[in-house]
This record gives sequence, structure tokens and C-alpha cells, in this order.
Amino acid sequence: MANQSIIKQKEEEVNSLAEKMKDAKLVLFADYRGITVEDVTNLRATLRKSNSEYKIVKNNISRRALEKCGIEGLDESVQGPTAVIIGKDDYLEPAKAIYEYTKEHDFYKIKGGVIEGKVMTAEEIITLAKLPSKQTLIGMLAGGLLGTISRLAVAIDQVRVQKETSAA
Repeated sequence: MANQSIIKQKEEEVNSLAEKMKDAKLVLFADYRGITVEDVTNLRATLRKSNSEYKIVKNNISRRALEKCGIEGLDESVQGPTAVIIGKDDYLEPAKAIYEYTKEHDFYKIKGGVIEGKVMTAEEIITLAKLPSKQTLIGMLAGGLLGTISRLAVAIDQVRVQKETSAA
């Protein structure tokens, strides 16, 4: 009887994790060796700000959840001590948070993950994490557009001044 209840509990864990993975923008796997409880607490608090979740899950449960979602190619990412980071709304902010953490802690490594349904290597995720934030990119775009509009306004004003001088 005890085995049946344990099997049922593990099936529920797999189903719960699979549901979260299906709805997630980001599923990231990281090696958490050497991380302290205080570090995990701080990392979880940072990730919560971007509506993300940090979980330590047994690799077998992670593998089965990935299989249930139809995601292949992450077998190497789900070996050894593995933390699962699930970003629900955005993939960039949680990826940035984990990347910043890996820069501060040499032992903490990104293993791989899934971004909006696409399996990605650790290198690809790190490349994305190095990009400016969405707000920064919007600000850069707005600045570029404002500069172009300003130059256009100056050019139109110069045409007006030239016409006024030639008419007089």
C-alpha cells in the first residue's frame, strides 16, 4: 500500500511540474552545488519579482515532466544537483537574474532550458541574458525615433526659413 501512495504522490508531482512547464515562458535548469540557504532565499526573492519560481526537484521527476510536455534534448541538463527555474510571464528577467547570480558565484552554472517552447543550450541562454532589458530597448528605440523626428523638424523649419527669405 505504501508503494502505491508514493507512486501516486510522484505522479502528482510530475503532473504539477509538467503543467507549470507548459504554461511557462522560461524553464531553466541550473547546477546549484555549493549554494547556501541564504543565497537560495535571496535568489527566490529576486525571481518572485518577475513572477518566476525556483524549485529543487528530483531529476527523474523533471525528466518525466519534460517528457510529458513533449520536450526533448535536455537529458544532460537534468543530471546531478539541478534547480528548476520557471518564468511565467517573461523569460528575459529570470534569465538575467540567474546569469547575474552565476557571475557572482563561480560554482553556480546554467545547464540549459526551454524558452517559449524552444530548447536552448546554456550558451544561448547566457547570450539572451546579456541583452538589455525590454525597458532599456524601448528607451533606446524611443531615443532613436526622437532624434530622427527632431532632425526632420529642423529640416522642415529650414525649408520654411528659406522660403520666407526668398519670398521677401
